[in-house]
Amino acid sequence: MTATDELAAARPSLRERRRAAATQEILDAAESHIVEHGPAALSLRAVARSLGMTVQALYHYFPSRDALVTALVTKAYDDLADAVRTAVDGAADDSATPGLVVAAEGYRRWAIAHPELFQLLYGTPLRYYTAPVDGPTTQAVRRMSAVFQRELFGGFTAEQLAAADTPALSPSFRAFLEQLPPDGLGDLPPPATSLLLSAWGQMHGQVVLEVFGHTSFLGDHQAEVFRLSMLNLLSDVHGRIPGAGPAAPPEIRSQGGG
Repeated sequence: MTATDELAAARPSLRERRRAAATQEILDAAESHIVEHGPAALSLRAVARSLGMTVQALYHYFPSRDALVTALVTKAYDDLADAVRTAVDGAADDSATPGLVVAAEGYRRWAIAHPELFQLLYGTPLRYYTAPVDGPTTQAVRRMSAVFQRELFGGFTAEQLAAADTPALSPSFRAFLEQLPPDGLGDLPPPATSLLLSAWGQMHGQVVLEVFGHTSFLGDHQAEVFRLSMLNLLSDVHGRIPGAGPAAPPEIRSQGGG
């Protein structure tokens, strides 16, 4: 087989390219429907109607509502992860803002800019939908989690993380953490995993409050409050890890926009 033949064989066929284009068009239409009407109003019939196709034709690309929802959730998680990674990668090397804070602010900005998609991910679960176990949605979450894990614990050894000062873990909870898959949180010692879960809950909870309008009384100060919270969170977590270096002075760290 010549190089030209190999290239032709590796390239998707015309039928495959058309199917990929149609699949993307359906996803775009479904995403637009969610943005306009909210996640709970997602309807295969409405999506098909907006594209001028029948529901039966749509089933050739997504055999069920669950399949379409899974694709939408995976895409939203991937977009959110890309926003977090882009924020971290785009930070100046000499920036006084810690990487964890940069990542959290990237997360917050995406959530504020895409409230309906954020609600699809973290709002009221869609009725009758269950994400596939260890499916694409799980992999997308792990991809984003890896960025926060790196920014929170980068530079620390496994021994330091294992010796982190946390409240005593119950035997059952420690055993649960120790059996987590290595491509998830299982590569962290249990004390570090508990710190990461706690930090995630605090960061995410504050974003949820803002996206759903519960901190609107803060007005233009919401970004500053969020940054101060993330700096305090980082200082608390690192203060629990033996051998952690001193944090930068607050007057230096808190400069910059949110």
